[in-house]
Amino acid sequence: MTLPPLRAVLFDKDGTLFDFAASWAGWMAGVIDTLSEGDTARADAIARAVRFDRAARAFHPSSPVIAGTLDEGADLIRPHIAPDRAEGLADYLLESSKHAAMVPPVPLAPLLQGLLARGLVLGVATNDAAESAHAHLDAAGIAGQFAHVLGYDSGYIPKPAPDMLLGFAARAGLPPGSVAMVGDSTHDLLAGRAAGMVCIGVLTGLADEATLAPHADLVLPDIGHLPDYLG
Repeated sequence: MTLPPLRAVLFDKDGTLFDFAASWAGWMAGVIDTLSEGDTARADAIARAVRFDRAARAFHPSSPVIAGTLDEGADLIRPHIAPDRAEGLADYLLESSKHAAMVPPVPLAPLLQGLLARGLVLGVATNDAAESAHAHLDAAGIAGQFAHVLGYDSGYIPKPAPDMLLGFAARAGLPPGSVAMVGDSTHDLLAGRAAGMVCIGVLTGLADEATLAPHADLVLPDIGHLPDYLG
């Protein structure tokens, strides 16, 4: 299929611009090791709370941290750590997440440059913190490709609410129907549908095609296939 005419593409970050498992599993394993302080029972409790398999170093597809915010992740972890660590937990998660090594599923710079050459406005809408998002995009050398980068703390209700997406459309001065929302989770696609955007799923997160397809106009293996469907 060919997508309807578009004027902008709005990307989720984790699982979309960057492969989720490859980018975040190692970070989560390190967080658990640090916060458990050598206590195996505590490590197991944290892992259960975030649905992370410590032995396999892998997230369960139902893990609430996949599409959740850092604050939501902190709320899950906090009951299972030492009280002296609980107060600064959100700050620790934010600071450590900024340094997580992001792994793109495809070479990003030429892909994004090609989309810009088509006259498309590009943006990012992530349930990660805006500060982390900027750090990851800077590290990947692609920050300058995006007109707007919005996080869960950018003044909008996080996905699956459509607020962040509508905020991007307003900032870009475009009708939502001319924007494609590209994401790896039902949070992304539900937000896109509620915003009236074209919805494109990708399989570089932990959700499979059967999960995404009911909410998407199109499901792709990864964002590298996007130009093939642009009119």
